[in-house]
Amino acid sequence: MKKKYLLIALILLVLMVFVLANYLVNSRQESQNTRTITLGKGDKELKVEIADEPYEHARGLMFRESMKDDEGMLFIFSDSEYRTFWMKNTLIPLDIIFIDGDSQIVDITTMQPCEKEPCETYTSSGPAKYVLEVNAGFAEKNGLKAGDSVF
Repeated sequence: MKKKYLLIALILLVLMVFVLANYLVNSRQESQNTRTITLGKGDKELKVEIADEPYEHARGLMFRESMKDDEGMLFIFSDSEYRTFWMKNTLIPLDIIFIDGDSQIVDITTMQPCEKEPCETYTSSGPAKYVLEVNAGFAEKNGLKAGDSVF
């Protein structure tokens, strides 16, 4: 009987070690893939997660229940072209700021979570190399508009 309890305890211990290791690896990767960027005239800093891989572009901010006012996600693409975004599985309203290769805002769109299929898509009004996702209302609150230079 003692051997049975010892075996169960050992299995639980191994499982806990795997869970802890997975947590530590994922949290380390997340922190390595964040940057602080300065917007506008240097008066607004944002801590952004960097999405520069196709799988990160596809995932974006899906399933996030909240985001701090000074946080966002910066999508970095290898080229400038018209970008199309949607809000599938995105739970929070967002401002999507399309930015060209010269760091100028192409346009800003406020997007609401998708409530029914098919989800609406939003396309930039011009080529964009970067896309910044922040909480809805951020652009207006901080006076950002098309034509402004950022970072």
